[in-house]
Amino acid sequence: MRRLSLLFKLGQPTRDLLSWGDLIVLAIIAVLIYAGVRLAWRTPSVIEGPEISLAPTALPWYALLSVGRVLAAYGLSLLFTFTYGSAAARSRRAEQILLPLLDVLQSVPILSFLPVVLLSFSAILPTQIATELASIVLIFTSQVWNLTFAWYQSLKTIPAELREVSTVFGWNRWMRFRFLELPFAALSLIWNSMMSWAGGWFFLMAAEAFTVGERDFRLPGLGAYIQEAVAQGHYDALVWGISALILVIVLFDQFVWRPLLAWADRFKLEMVKSEPPPSSWFYEALRSSRLLRWLSEHLWRLIFERVDALLGRLAPHEPHGSLEISWPGKILWGLVGVGLLIGAYRALEMLIRVPLEQWGVIAMGLGATLLRVSVALALALAWTVPIGVFIGMNPRWAAWLQPIVQIAASVPATAFFPLLALIFLGLPGGLNISAILLMLMGTQWYLLFNIIAGAAAIPQDLKYTTVLLHLGRWERWRTLVLPALFPYTITGAITASGGAWNASIVAEYIEFGDRTVHTLGIGAVIAQATVSGDYPLLLAATLSMVVTVVLINRLFWRRLYRLAEEQYRLE
Repeated sequence: MRRLSLLFKLGQPTRDLLSWGDLIVLAIIAVLIYAGVRLAWRTPSVIEGPEISLAPTALPWYALLSVGRVLAAYGLSLLFTFTYGSAAARSRRAEQILLPLLDVLQSVPILSFLPVVLLSFSAILPTQIATELASIVLIFTSQVWNLTFAWYQSLKTIPAELREVSTVFGWNRWMRFRFLELPFAALSLIWNSMMSWAGGWFFLMAAEAFTVGERDFRLPGLGAYIQEAVAQGHYDALVWGISALILVIVLFDQFVWRPLLAWADRFKLEMVKSEPPPSSWFYEALRSSRLLRWLSEHLWRLIFERVDALLGRLAPHEPHGSLEISWPGKILWGLVGVGLLIGAYRALEMLIRVPLEQWGVIAMGLGATLLRVSVALALALAWTVPIGVFIGMNPRWAAWLQPIVQIAASVPATAFFPLLALIFLGLPGGLNISAILLMLMGTQWYLLFNIIAGAAAIPQDLKYTTVLLHLGRWERWRTLVLPALFPYTITGAITASGGAWNASIVAEYIEFGDRTVHTLGIGAVIAQATVSGDYPLLLAATLSMVVTVVLINRLFWRRLYRLAEEQYRLE
């Protein structure tokens, strides 16, 4: 009998070189940064923020506000994921533009760009609305990229026979989305949704408690509560704040994520039933509800029938061939192109102001940060692969470990990082070690959640086949587990790598009251430029980081993505 690895479709990896779309995308990012900087100069020099109460009685209201912001950002993330990821997966021409843009967007260091976003919003909107929007945008950027990559990876790895069945049935785009694509991607989306929410909680302190000089952009919420407790050294309040955050995470696990995992187990691609399947007391309670059953049979079915009919008319079939652009559309794109050229010229004028020696510092900082990111990613892979496989392939253990993992991923390490940095500063290479540690704490969860999703999606019949073939542990890993995990690992590694670059801004530049400590790295350069208001250096360093991450993604990760699509698809 052939090896199990032959159950995965074999193919030749295609070359994935840089395209002209990368240059257009980078120009767009440069123009947006430049426009934000110009608007930031018009912002009032003093903005008073709200008073953050540290009373425990304020925590329920703060928790509700924070959940609302994370929920709003998650809704935007899903909308972006389904539209953007679908367009990139279904069209080679769109993929050449959208994937480079996605690489750029997930690599933009939002923690450094947040001041520009806040100040530019404040220049054109009321301060309260601008701060809320900026907070949701920051949380959105911590949630959306892994969801989009996971959705794209799922669409690209749908077995060919399932696509052929959908064609035979004559499904339109909506029916294909509802009955094929969404069920096939359900497990990956649910685990990545948990990671997205954990990422939103992780960045909550930065999203709700941000100040720029005399401008106070704080928002009432759990993040601002924890930040205020840290600033005042009020450790009782810090314990109350973190306890409230953990309680919210546990409630979401019991009433949202675990029921969804139990429900999504039906969509696993296998010929035998999993033993034992994921369970949820709340899901079983909902299934036994007569009222919910009546609503499902009489109300939800009618609603879905109307939605199917409406969306079926709006999206009847997959488009074929290239679409001609009308003359008004060509004129509009021409005007956009002219505006882009003007903005790129202005941004180039700002870049010319950066002295040559600062470019040298940027180059050395890129090399130092790249080394730290590589070490953090290697350490993350070393422990997430075995632990993720154990959790994903053992549902009973997963029921206990899943909430623990969510809590560990959601606790904002930035609240404790200054204390950890102080501990490591007395050791040789202390700040370098602490920087790698913070990168690891902030990005390892992207890998873990994707690997758990990949391990949970391995068909049970393939596991039984390895037993029948009497394969040893290493042979089982080599022929089944590692090939099945490969697409999920690449998805997690891309988002983890981008997150590590982003985390370098807070890991390489630390403020202890009146004391500032920093090390060589591009994150430190960006943080220093932000604090000093050196916008030309901020633009140069940010674009340099973006270009570096895009080159790594396009020349390394994207080729592995193509390999996962063509060689490790379950067929």
